[in-house]
Amino acid sequence: MNRRFVITAGPTREFIDAARFISNPSTGRMGFAVAAAAARRGYETVLVAGPCSLPTPQGVERIDIVSARDMQKAVSDVLRPEDVFIAVAAVADWRPESVFPGKLKKEEMSPVLRLVRNPDILLEAKAAVKIGFAAETGPGIIANAKEKCRRKNLAMIVANDILETGAGFGGTTNHVSFIFPDGRTKAFEMAGKDEIADSILDECEGLCV
Repeated sequence: MNRRFVITAGPTREFIDAARFISNPSTGRMGFAVAAAAARRGYETVLVAGPCSLPTPQGVERIDIVSARDMQKAVSDVLRPEDVFIAVAAVADWRPESVFPGKLKKEEMSPVLRLVRNPDILLEAKAAVKIGFAAETGPGIIANAKEKCRRKNLAMIVANDILETGAGFGGTTNHVSFIFPDGRTKAFEMAGKDEIADSILDECEGLCV
């Protein structure tokens, strides 16, 4: 398979002022594992990473970003229609309507924070194969992932319950299911993120034949 992989990983930060931001607990481990797996198989690999402390996997071109709009621009700049795009990053859906350039004093801050929606990077992306992630909670995990897979025109989506012990943010393991556009699901046992990354690459290679 002569493809290039573009992968997003980690959180985004949406600043309120110079000292405060909205974010999430993502460490980037899963996305970095996917990028490392692609590079090990000899694919040209570009990793667009939010604020992470992880080392760059060998053979991977890394682009560091901070906000969702930074990530949107970086993906738009590098992604080609013939690429495989795997959106692992936990991108903030919303950002503050305005950002104060300095640090707000407590007495200057309003108890109401006005938000505006961030761009949907995965929905907007144009690629030969698009794979997304659905970090969910509650009984509707698979149903929600199926709807997201359909709405964003994905070849596959990887779903997990972030409240399950060993499957949430920051750990070295995950417990996932793959969901396909025809409604098929493939459930996996709890496994290391490196192992799951290889399973994702296995599926990619099948999808790109």
